[in-house]
Amino acid sequence: MRKLSEFIPTYNDFPRKGISFKDVLQVVQEPEIFRDLILKMSSNQIIKDSEAIISIDARGFIFGSAIAFQTSKPMICARKPGKLPGLIIEQNYELEYGENTISIQKKALKNYNNFSIVDDLIATGGTAKSVSDLLVKEGKNVTGLLTVVELNNLKGRDKFKFPVHSELRI
Repeated sequence: MRKLSEFIPTYNDFPRKGISFKDVLQVVQEPEIFRDLILKMSSNQIIKDSEAIISIDARGFIFGSAIAFQTSKPMICARKPGKLPGLIIEQNYELEYGENTISIQKKALKNYNNFSIVDDLIATGGTAKSVSDLLVKEGKNVTGLLTVVELNNLKGRDKFKFPVHSELRI
């Protein structure tokens, strides 16, 4: 089988000069690679220990929804500002190239206590940290963070006290 890394090209100076962007979207264009990835991620203990999956806007939705489908667990969306109706909770965070806010519908958390966080990539860890901070403020437990790619040199995993697993660490 071909390696996952073959399907994650790097685009230099995107979205800003000095950033080396790892594009995971090519993975979903390869059905066998994508299926194997989702099966592997779905069997991770972080997912097994959770009642629900929080997927991060936007590429995290692709992987989180496939894992939710495979495991028959609910998926909750953590979205960028202005994208969710109803009562929301929000957290500001820093990216490696700017700032943003993440939002979750409060009622989506109501019936669950243990959440896994799924995203496509962990860089500085700011986005996933803001999601975990929101969950903790709501009295919820985070079983861990599961990503497709991790950029080791940015040390994002150092922000977390819970398990972090990335299928590809580069």
